[in-house]
Amino acid sequence: MFIDYSKLWKKLAAMGIKNKTELMPLAGISSNILAKLSKGDYISMESLQKICKALHCDVGDICVVNNENSEEK
Repeated sequence: MFIDYSKLWKKLAAMGIKNKTELMPLAGISSNILAKLSKGDYISMESLQKICKALHCDVGDICVVNNENSEEK
């Protein structure tokens, strides 16, 4: 199971933000969080909340839990 943030990147592109690093000052997140987002790693709910607040959206608008690689069924 992993987190898919492709919706976030599409949302940023739709907003005219072409460089992912522009999200850092906009949402008040660190480069560490941005690196985790880029790798599809887990980030805290606090970080997700900051991003959602900055982009005026909901968590479901920026990420999806992907169960394809899950060992649980």
